[in-house]
Amino acid sequence: MSVTFHERAKEVIRSIPRGKVATYGQVAACAGNPRGARQVVWALNSCPEKDGLPWHRVVNRLGRISLKPGQGFELQRKLLEQEGVKFDNNDTIDLNRFLWSPSA
Repeated sequence: MSVTFHERAKEVIRSIPRGKVATYGQVAACAGNPRGARQVVWALNSCPEKDGLPWHRVVNRLGRISLKPGQGFELQRKLLEQEGVKFDNNDTIDLNRFLWSPSA
């Protein structure tokens, strides 16, 4: 039985350690579709909460939270800050410091 892209993406997301982030594109590439960033968004949006994914560790390619204020932005930022991820004055994460390296 073949594993779907969404299942592979969920496994990648589960492997992002505390205090690190990954981009949607990075997750897609690790799951086997380098051009599948939007599919990662769809997979996260369609996941029931019981999956227990650390969804908050996935950010956009600029190191920013894609959710809008009042629609999850504050929760995602709070969860990341609780793990030690820092934001600058523009609500951006330093990807040189906090980006997860799957090979590490």
